[in-house]
Amino acid sequence: MNHDRTPLTPHDPVIRTYTEPEVTALLAELHEPGRPFGIQWGSAATLPGAVDGRLLVDFGNAPVATLLNLLHLLRSTERNDPPWDS
Repeated sequence: MNHDRTPLTPHDPVIRTYTEPEVTALLAELHEPGRPFGIQWGSAATLPGAVDGRLLVDFGNAPVATLLNLLHLLRSTERNDPPWDS
């Protein structure tokens, strides 16, 4: 997440720094906090290759930014913290 707590976009340069093992670990991290909210993607995985240098995640071919934003929302919920600055 950006330091100013705004959601990432699929074109954010930081997305290009994530490796497949890192994204795979983030997908695994999504399972436990997401379960109470019905977020369960047992088959979610990174897709082979990349689009314009960005990895895709196989839950509807979502960009990694979607995964990172979703994890940020779940973490904010756990902390009872507003997810974004208003």
